[in-house]
Amino acid sequence: MLAVIRYSVPESQSQDFVKQGHAILDLLATQPGYRRGRLARSVDEPNLWALVSEWEGAGFYRRALSAARMTMYPLMILMVNEPSAYEDVHVRDGA
Repeated sequence: MLAVIRYSVPESQSQDFVKQGHAILDLLATQPGYRRGRLARSVDEPNLWALVSEWEGAGFYRRALSAARMTMYPLMILMVNEPSAYEDVHVRDGA
């Protein structure tokens, strides 16, 4: 299961955002079902960021969000309001 939370971050807040993003990923990594995660910045729109994580299933992800809500709370105002959980339909690894 793939989770994508997008954020619109003013340049003046980007350094603090990166620190908070690291803290969120560190906390998520301690949760059951976590596989991997990354913090990414749009190449074309530098104010657009994504916190991307992979999970064993949607239930693990939702429970992890509940556990991380206080750490994630300061960034909620920057979140893009859209669905964040995606079910794998087809996965193809590189050769």
